[in-house]
Amino acid sequence: MLTSDDMVRKEHSELEEMLHAQGREWARLMLEENLRLRAQLEQRRAVTGADGVERTTVRDSDRHLETLVGRVPVDRLAYREPGSEDLHPMDASLNLPRETYSHGMRRLVAKEAAKSSFDEVVETVRDFTGTTVGKRQVEEMAIRAAQDFDAFYEHRAASRDHAEDLLIISTDGKGIVMRNEDLREGTRLKAEQSAHKLSTRLTPGEKANRKRMAQVATVYSIAPFVRSPSDILHSLRDATEVNTKRPRPTEKRVWASVEKSSRSVIREAFEEADRRDPDRKRRWVVLVDGEKNQLRAVKAEAKRLGVEVTIIADVIHVLEYLWAAARALFDGSNAKAEKWVADRLQALLTGKSGGDVAKTIRWWESRDGALSEAAHKAIAKSCTYLADRTRTRLMRYDAALRDGLPIATGVIEGACRHVVKDRMDRTGARWSLTGAEAVLRLRALRASKDFDAYWVFHLEQEKLRNHASRYEEGVIPEPLPPPKPRLRMVK
Repeated sequence: MLTSDDMVRKEHSELEEMLHAQGREWARLMLEENLRLRAQLEQRRAVTGADGVERTTVRDSDRHLETLVGRVPVDRLAYREPGSEDLHPMDASLNLPRETYSHGMRRLVAKEAAKSSFDEVVETVRDFTGTTVGKRQVEEMAIRAAQDFDAFYEHRAASRDHAEDLLIISTDGKGIVMRNEDLREGTRLKAEQSAHKLSTRLTPGEKANRKRMAQVATVYSIAPFVRSPSDILHSLRDATEVNTKRPRPTEKRVWASVEKSSRSVIREAFEEADRRDPDRKRRWVVLVDGEKNQLRAVKAEAKRLGVEVTIIADVIHVLEYLWAAARALFDGSNAKAEKWVADRLQALLTGKSGGDVAKTIRWWESRDGALSEAAHKAIAKSCTYLADRTRTRLMRYDAALRDGLPIATGVIEGACRHVVKDRMDRTGARWSLTGAEAVLRLRALRASKDFDAYWVFHLEQEKLRNHASRYEEGVIPEPLPPPKPRLRMVK
C-alpha cells in the first residue's frame, strides 16, 4: 500500500494521519493476540477467596478493556461458588482495573486532567486513542488515579538533605469556586441566604460566598544565604537583576487540599519535615503571612513534635501593608510613596519593630489634616497589622538576614498560583469536592516531580486492593504454567 502510485504522491501529513490510525490498529491486534495466548495457556488452580470459601466451579468468561490502542477482549477462567463473588486469577495476573478503562488510559487522563479542563481531556483522549470518553468518566478516572496520594507520601522513604541546609515549611490558603453543596457549612448557608442583586452577574459580596479555601503547603531545603538590608532593598527596587549566587530550593514538595482542614494540612507539613529530620539536626524555619489561625496551628504542631522552629512573617506581605499606608498618605502609588515605603522597610530590616514603624506611620498621619475617611481606615488597618504583638515578634528581619534565613514566601505564593489558581480558577468552573481534591493531588505530584514514582506505587496498591485482598492470605494463584528454562549456548 505504501509503495502504491497513489500513496507516494500524498503529502506527509496525510501519510502521518493514516499511519497513526493504522499503527494503532496494528498495536491493538498485537495486544489482543497476546491476551488470547494467555487465555490458551491458563491452567486450572485451586482457588480460595479471602472469605475462606473455595471456588469449585470453573467456567470460561470474558470481559472487555478500553486501552490506549483500542478496545480488546480478555478471555479468562471464572472460579465460582454459590453465595460468593467470582474470582479471576488471570485478571489479577494482568492487574486489570475493576472498570472498563485500562491503567494506561487512566494515566493519560490523570496527566491531562492535571493541566487541562475535563472537556479538553475528552478531546485529547479522542485524538490520541480514537476512543470517546465521557466527561463524567474523565472525572472518575482522575479521582481513582489520585486515591493513593496520602499513602504514597506516608510510605515513601524520607530524603535526607545536607545537615547544614535549612528546613523550610510554608503554608497559605487559596479559594476555589465550588458547587453549593460542596461548600463548607457556614459558607453554604450564607450562599443560600443571599439573594442575587443582579440577574446577569454576581456582585462582589456574592462572589465571596462561592469559594471553599484550599490549604497549600510546601516543605523544602535551602542553604543559608546571608544578606544585608541593602541587598533586600535593591532586589525589591529592581527585580530584573538576579543574584546568581542565591541558592535554590531543593527536595521541594508542594501540595494542596480543599477537602481537609487547614490544621490537617499544616500537620502534614510538619510530619513531612519530621521524616526528613527525625534527629533534629537542622534548623526549622516556618514562613507565614501572619494569619492568626494559621499561626496557632503552626505553634501547636511545633509543640506536639517537640521541635524548635523559627517563625518569620513574609516580608512581601508586610510590604503590602506599608504600600497601603503610603497610598493613603501620598494619594496613590508615586515616586514619593515609593521612597517612603523603602524608608519604612529599611527600618524593619535593620531591627525596628513593627510597633515602632506603626508609630511612625501614625506620626505621618497626624501631619496631614486633609486625609479622607478611607485613607484613615487604610492607615488604621496597616498599623493594626504591624503593631500586633503576635506578628511583630515574627518581623525580626535583621536577625534573619544575619543567619541567612529566607524572609519571603515566594515558594508558597508560586505554589498557590501554579497548583491551584492556574487550573482551578478558570472562568465558569464550579468544582465538586472530590473532583477538585483529585486534580489538586495530581497537580501537586507533577509540581513536586513525583508523578512517575507515584504511578508505580499506585499500580502496586491497585493490585493489592482489587486482587490480592480477595484471595486467602492475599496469595494470588498463578494462572500460567511455569516458564520454560532458557537454553544457554555452550561453546
